Amino acid sequence: MTLAVILGPFGLGMGEMIVILVIVLLLFGGRKIPELMKGLGRGVKEFKDASKGNDSNNANAGSEKKD
Repeated sequence: MTLAVILGPFGLGMGEMIVILVIVLLLFGGRKIPELMKGLGRGVKEFKDASKGNDSNNANAGSEKKD
């Protein structure tokens, strides 16, 4: 899958993506971006787990009710 296939439907070219990347770097700084991506990854993982029904809270709730 090429970058043009991904960005084509949004009408974004390589120049626009570079400008957006520079703006993000200026706003958040180089140190903060890995932390943001890590948090985003955790959020996506939690969303996938919840949508599959693998929520850890459900497992704990079931074990607590078994007195």
